[in-house]
Amino acid sequence: MRRFTALLGLPLILIAGCARTDGSGPGSPGSSAAHRWEAFQQRADEVAEAWRGAPGLDQWHTGYAPLQSRTVLPGEPGFTPETEQAFHAGWYQTEVALPTDQPPAGTVGFPDGTLDVPLVSAADAYGELRQSDPPECPADRPGPDDRPGPDATPATSPAGSPAASAGPDSSVSSGELGGCQGLTVTAATLGTVDLLTSRGTATVPAWLFDVAELATPVARVAVDESVAVPAPSPRAPEASGLTDFVAAQDLTDVAGTELGFRLGVGACDSDITPFVQEYDDVVVVSGSVVRTAEVCTDQLLFHPVRVTLDEPLGDRTVLDALTAALLRIDSVG
Repeated sequence: MRRFTALLGLPLILIAGCARTDGSGPGSPGSSAAHRWEAFQQRADEVAEAWRGAPGLDQWHTGYAPLQSRTVLPGEPGFTPETEQAFHAGWYQTEVALPTDQPPAGTVGFPDGTLDVPLVSAADAYGELRQSDPPECPADRPGPDDRPGPDATPATSPAGSPAASAGPDSSVSSGELGGCQGLTVTAATLGTVDLLTSRGTATVPAWLFDVAELATPVARVAVDESVAVPAPSPRAPEASGLTDFVAAQDLTDVAGTELGFRLGVGACDSDITPFVQEYDDVVVVSGSVVRTAEVCTDQLLFHPVRVTLDEPLGDRTVLDALTAALLRIDSVG
């Protein structure tokens, strides 16, 4: 069974789109919209079929395969621009001695069952969390002890919007915001966190690190990464006839029937349109654009879009139509 939708006429770059799944194809027969939909539908069928024949699919549906960063914010952190930069860059220090003993095996709770897994120590989890020390503060700037705390009002960019965020496992260069503040871990507790996996949203053991500068702990998944199941590699035919389509880069969020993802578009692309086709086991997404005939800068921009599914995503895997690549959540909101 498959379900599909596409929405036309979305706003331009950096404005999130929205699509509804109402079972109707875009445009009348013979229209350019109908032609785009037909091309996407055929490609989505190819990708879904390739996924079903990919080696390792049984383990994917019975094992532990995380589909988002192992660093999670379980609550609102109360970021300032500098603490947000420190979080994404992994600038941590600790005031306490963290346990080095490996805890007993933990349990991952899936919607369809449980799985016992080995865990790492708090010290090892902290070692994964911490990437480096912050750069040294210039002599004419206040040090970290003089920075505002988590309850302070976040600063804004000159345009009046909060500082842009990066992915949780990617670093932010000190030159972008000029920050020199680190994050201070004051305690570590073994708990759980919700994590998107190949078997739906699971309750996963995690070390919860209290951080003096933030209003919520920073969670680092405690499951030993060696038990994670590798993703299947579908062998889909090379995409053809999709010259006006762009690839989905990653997921931004999954909430009920709402699915957010980012499309890789050109700086001068317009009429950015998300496409989605649902099956019982997978969801295939992509997007179409209108290219410009004018000379344009050669750059890739991540354009956020949203679609509404007929049913919650559950344990269905999200795939990009052009590349047949598995999509994950690579950022923290």
